[in-house]
Amino acid sequence: MKLAIQKERRAYERRVAATPDTVKKLVAMGFDVTVESGAGEASGYLDQAFQDMGAAIAGDLAATVEDADIVLGVQRPLEDGEGETPLDSMKKGAVLIGLLAPLSNKDQAASYANAGIDAFAMEFVPRISRAQGMDVLSSQSSLAGYRAVLDGAAEFGRAFPMMMTAAGTIAPARVFVLGAGVAGLQAVATARRLGASVSATDVRAAAAEQVESLGATFLTPEGAEDAEDASGYAKETSADAQAKQTAMVTETLKTQDMAICTALIPGRAAPTLIDDEMVAVMKPGSVIVDLAAEAGGNCTATKPGEVVQFHGVIIVGHLNIPSRIATDASAMYARNLVNFLTPMITDGGLAIDWDDEIIQATCLTRDGAVTHPRLTEASGDGS
Repeated sequence: MKLAIQKERRAYERRVAATPDTVKKLVAMGFDVTVESGAGEASGYLDQAFQDMGAAIAGDLAATVEDADIVLGVQRPLEDGEGETPLDSMKKGAVLIGLLAPLSNKDQAASYANAGIDAFAMEFVPRISRAQGMDVLSSQSSLAGYRAVLDGAAEFGRAFPMMMTAAGTIAPARVFVLGAGVAGLQAVATARRLGASVSATDVRAAAAEQVESLGATFLTPEGAEDAEDASGYAKETSADAQAKQTAMVTETLKTQDMAICTALIPGRAAPTLIDDEMVAVMKPGSVIVDLAAEAGGNCTATKPGEVVQFHGVIIVGHLNIPSRIATDASAMYARNLVNFLTPMITDGGLAIDWDDEIIQATCLTRDGAVTHPRLTEASGDGS
């Protein structure tokens, strides 16, 4: 079986879908691995390192994916008119696996189906115990939370830890994390390691214990309702609860040196956590790092892809944060992919269990048709 690793072509993307370590594992699983030349350069993995682990190096995209049974990528392929796409050279019946952003690009699934490709979206991996090693959202969000603190610290004009010197004492920076999911908790832990005084908030009551276990303070309005759904995700709260949360956040921001926003909803615009009036109450020189910039931003003053100032506050809106720490992000993502592929391989061949709940949750297209319920419902197809 041929497995292909393509070079990423979307802007701001420096990750790669395999590392020399995972290539070694894939070869041991029985794959003939082909890597497009230069695919790993931006993340520190050179062609020779892949070759040393048994991969062949192809000179271009067409040669890489031609006759491949499986093609691995990070981001979704380019569409017609955007540039080279692997769909033009992949054979019918081949499998495409990546972060395909299906809810934000619902029409693109039809192009996979028209090409006869069986496409799998890794962001749809269900959060069940046996799929933890495949959970790309967690692996990439964790690194994003870490990097967010470093990006904020780079823009901040003061030190993070308390310093006692002959010239006087420097107070620790005060960091406020909005959202205590995977990214938020890693941001809390990283800011604590740097010596900051850290607080965090979340509409889910269960987040309090996790925040406090990291040595931070959990903030919530008095009488707040618990907004956690059955899957453990945050759900929409009442207007009264939202008003109380906004008032608490506004009051807290007055004393903070840095705010890190982490709220993202797949396929939807990012919710507003900090509006222009809230930015205006922050101290001059303070910093907001917006991890939701690609989805419009949690802060209304965020400019996606830019670092700007608004009312004297520095607002960091970098795009594709995991790609800013590409070596480790690639390594974690590549291991997620190996864990996803492993159950599909039986006696050296591809044997997909189409009844498996992980396969059903991630499969977008099969046998020339769009099959995922969240996409067929969007198109009006009730099948």
